[in-house]
Amino acid sequence: MPVPDPKTFARLLDAAQAGNYALASINITSSNTANAALAAFAETKTDGILQISTGGGEHYSGPAKDMALGAIALAEHIHRIAERLDVYIAITTDHCVPGKVDKFLRPLIAEGKRRQEAGLSNLFNGHMFDGSELPMDQNMAISRELLQEMAPLGLVLEVEAGVVGGEEDGIDNTNAEHHKLYTTPEDMLYVYETLKDLGRFTLAATFGNVHGVYKPGNVKLTPKILKDGNDAVIAKYGNQAKLDLVFHGGSGSLLTEIHETLEYGVVKMNVDTDCQYAFSRPIADHMLKNYDGVLRIDGEMGDKKVYDPRAYLKKAESGMKARVVQAASDLQSLGKSIYGGNQ
Repeated sequence: MPVPDPKTFARLLDAAQAGNYALASINITSSNTANAALAAFAETKTDGILQISTGGGEHYSGPAKDMALGAIALAEHIHRIAERLDVYIAITTDHCVPGKVDKFLRPLIAEGKRRQEAGLSNLFNGHMFDGSELPMDQNMAISRELLQEMAPLGLVLEVEAGVVGGEEDGIDNTNAEHHKLYTTPEDMLYVYETLKDLGRFTLAATFGNVHGVYKPGNVKLTPKILKDGNDAVIAKYGNQAKLDLVFHGGSGSLLTEIHETLEYGVVKMNVDTDCQYAFSRPIADHMLKNYDGVLRIDGEMGDKKVYDPRAYLKKAESGMKARVVQAASDLQSLGKSIYGGNQ
């Protein structure tokens, strides 16, 4: 069952924490982008995560324009394909801001309850609530409420403290106040104390990371913030309290900085922008090289072999697959899987 059950997903996170590596968590918006990531993980025998944002869910729902429905449909596609693979493919959701909780997270949680009552397995392994736009006490109040609903279903809640800069999928933090880009040890301790008795959760702490695309070295990270925060939690509650951290906004980060975060508790890193480019670049190349074939010019009929969507989508999937493999390599999880007792 390569989409892991709750206990197995917990083992995936535990293995990453113990092994100082992180699972590549790839944003997907279509069956093609999902298949690209699935192929990358399957061919390299690497456990990984596919995740769906509110915008990705709405896009996949087509004319229904229903972000929750689209996420459910795309998750069902992943389950169908992943069951043929020999690695674990977890499924989570990405950034859901407070204003979209009732349209996205609550319907997905309700679907989880419906499935369990019907004796079916979970579609998702976890969901993310991004309450970083709120004061911390309000952020954590909603987080507690969501985790109380999710934990009995075996779902992991991802929360965010601090603000990831930049812009992604309609969430614009380009003008965020500077101090909000850096989570404090007090913030991390507060998150732990608020959620620790409710269920499993992960924390997207911020340390100067930003969404979007930047040249290597242009993003100024301070990974030590993660160490200081986890040190504060461990000092008060012991080694078993070490937080499972999530790295958002990794595009443009130096490899040395990525590796440093793995030492401080990062078990999951979201990869979106670079995969979008890796998917689109081969399509642009195909169109430019086959201009006279994909268009019907001067009464000619073009070349069906090059305007058949499969011709360029296969190239797009191959390009994105390579970027997913690179992500897993950067995160030191390439070739690592607990499927079949491999680890």
